[in-house]
Amino acid sequence: MPDRSAPIYDASGYWYSSSNEERGVEVLNALRRYRAAESEMRRRTRTSMKMGETDLAAVRFLLRAQRRSETVSAKELADHLGITSASTSVLINRLVRSGHMERHSHPTDKRGVLLTATGDSNSEVRATMASMHTRMISAAESLTADESAAVVGFLRDMTSAIEIDDHGVDGPAGQGHDATTAAPAAVAAHPHVAFRETENA
Repeated sequence: MPDRSAPIYDASGYWYSSSNEERGVEVLNALRRYRAAESEMRRRTRTSMKMGETDLAAVRFLLRAQRRSETVSAKELADHLGITSASTSVLINRLVRSGHMERHSHPTDKRGVLLTATGDSNSEVRATMASMHTRMISAAESLTADESAAVVGFLRDMTSAIEIDDHGVDGPAGQGHDATTAAPAAVAAHPHVAFRETENA
């Protein structure tokens, strides 16, 4: 019989030493494969629409706002994308030239502008992504109530785990976690989520 006391590595670099940990590894690997598939889907979409990643993110942000009947300023777009005002100006000019975005005078701020995605952009995004969204919705709706609750709970917990700042870079000194102590403690408490290679993070 195999020695279950010794760590076992799978192809991804996750390691485990018990059946519970093995199940956890299977879940994490499934999540990793989903992330890879989503990344590849976004690459295909950008290629199809002849857009960069930031350009596509900007158009989708505007389309979501328009569906909610919300306005978007250049500053709000910059904040959403996490880029500078100068980079935002370059992006806006590029998308206006390509016919994916329009500028509109701000109703109350004479120097301000509001941004909208064009109807052609809406049609292009829908044509490119509608079938995929339909398949995703179908997969989600196929879950039972208990399965849905389990998935939502798991993803919520994973989001919380990822949002923790182990390096203290998101706030003033003293408010973040000390990476020199937090990481080893986490590994000791939950060895099945440790990595053999950092690229798996």
